[in-house]
Amino acid sequence: MSATPEKPAAGAAVTARRKAGRHRGEGQWAVGHHTPLNGNEQFKKDDDGLNVRTRIETIYSKRGFDSIDPNDLRGRMRWWGLYTQRKPGIDGGKTAILEPEELDDEYFMLRVRIDGGRLTTEQLRVIGEISQEFARGTADLTDRQNVQYHWIRIEDVPEIWRRLEAVGLSTTEACGDTPRVILGSPVAGIAVDEIIDGTPAIEEIYRRFIGNPDFSNLPRKFKSAVSGSPQLDVAHEINDIAFVGVEHPEHGPGFDLWVGGGLSTNPKLGVRLGTWVSLEDVPDVYGGVIGIFRDYGYRRLRNRARLKFLVADWGPEKFRQVLEDEYLKRKLTDGPAPEQPKGVWRDHLGVHKQQDGRFYVGFAPRVGRVDGSTLTKIAELAGAHGSGRLRTTAEQKMIVLDVTEDQVESLVSGLESLDLRVTPSPFRRGTMACTGIEFCKLAIVETKARGASLIDELERRIPEFDEPITINLNGCPNACARIQVADIGLKGQLVLDAEGNQVEGFQVHLGGALGLEAGFGRKVRGLKVTSAELPDYVERVLTRFQDQREDGERFATWAARAADGDLS
Repeated sequence: MSATPEKPAAGAAVTARRKAGRHRGEGQWAVGHHTPLNGNEQFKKDDDGLNVRTRIETIYSKRGFDSIDPNDLRGRMRWWGLYTQRKPGIDGGKTAILEPEELDDEYFMLRVRIDGGRLTTEQLRVIGEISQEFARGTADLTDRQNVQYHWIRIEDVPEIWRRLEAVGLSTTEACGDTPRVILGSPVAGIAVDEIIDGTPAIEEIYRRFIGNPDFSNLPRKFKSAVSGSPQLDVAHEINDIAFVGVEHPEHGPGFDLWVGGGLSTNPKLGVRLGTWVSLEDVPDVYGGVIGIFRDYGYRRLRNRARLKFLVADWGPEKFRQVLEDEYLKRKLTDGPAPEQPKGVWRDHLGVHKQQDGRFYVGFAPRVGRVDGSTLTKIAELAGAHGSGRLRTTAEQKMIVLDVTEDQVESLVSGLESLDLRVTPSPFRRGTMACTGIEFCKLAIVETKARGASLIDELERRIPEFDEPITINLNGCPNACARIQVADIGLKGQLVLDAEGNQVEGFQVHLGGALGLEAGFGRKVRGLKVTSAELPDYVERVLTRFQDQREDGERFATWAARAADGDLS
């Protein structure tokens, strides 16, 4: 006979009911939770972040840094692409200890959004000139197709905006709890193998939603991508929303819809909703998904406020149903999944023929690190070779478009003279780094210089290595450089060296991937490496891969099956 379960004591039952009654929910507007549950939600309710521009122009730029309200300084100014940068000389061990005002320098990072990665030579020239005049020459290419400045003074921001906007560029909602830059294929409209050109959809999304107060208070950031390239070149798996080019057997070219991707400390790959979306319908569907995020997104805890958590809880079927029934008021068409890309690299480097018979030329700086002088020279070089258009990529690279065949060789030579490689080594091509401790208040270790020196060391030590490899360095756990989906992902942290001293180093993730069998890298227990030992470690692992790999085997596949000892 089975035992009869004991009845809970009356007091325990009452306590449980009281706890349930006190539960405040997840702060979802759609179920009536409009009371702000944290400081970020409070300052957003007090005043729309878009409104801070007027105060920057009329008060802060005239009275200086000390006049800035703290909720504007560390909150609303992000709605216009401004973050305070890290005060020099503060080591990584103090990142999580010091108060924000102790970490803040009186200078800013300013992010210029470049939707679809589309630039004219005139725009790039202006970006370079601003860098030289106002940003001490800084200008990094990001893996979101943006350009980031550092050392920006609040006094100079209105003039920077004036110059950017005069050539059609913007910092509007480049940061903050907003619809961030819209990634797009850097070869949209020109690639020979393109399924569909998503540019009109990106333009309409920008027109409808960017700077729109109806969508300027989201639970957290909202990252999006639209690409009709079969190369899957916008990292669609790790965006909140992504439209991926597909060919429908009845309706022709359109897009497959993905939602709920994102990395940071709780990584999740996006999921397909199983729908086919026409080019004309992309903005409406985007509006429906961002509306769901605004209304149903979790606002109580910041670390659960991304769309990926709602998608994980609901599942794709419920998400699609809510999208159709409550937001679009119609059913979506079922559609096919995208095909796997034929190649591993998705950055469009090298020389490639366009649809119109001209050529585009993709090139690689070191870990996205350029400067204003180099950018102006790139603009001049492109213009001198007949191009008026350039593109940034989601891999910290750049492309010159519309080059005639007789100009290609000269352009390539000019780029190489600027240390911008058109046919780079796998290490130059595949190494990515976030901003790191040099400027970022969240960082624990240095990344940009470390990544650049690692490239040099690996090119010197194993010059014969010719397999595709991605090595991503991140200064903290937040994964801006996509550590979980790299062949070798390096998460910055403080580690102990052989003498027991606490030094900069990395936790190692191995075998992550996007596109081809997307998945997260493997963490080997206790596998950490100091920054000083990094070249030795990477050389050792790549040499073992070369020795043990089967014919045609990729690094990620080998890393998944290798013994722990071979990965250490």
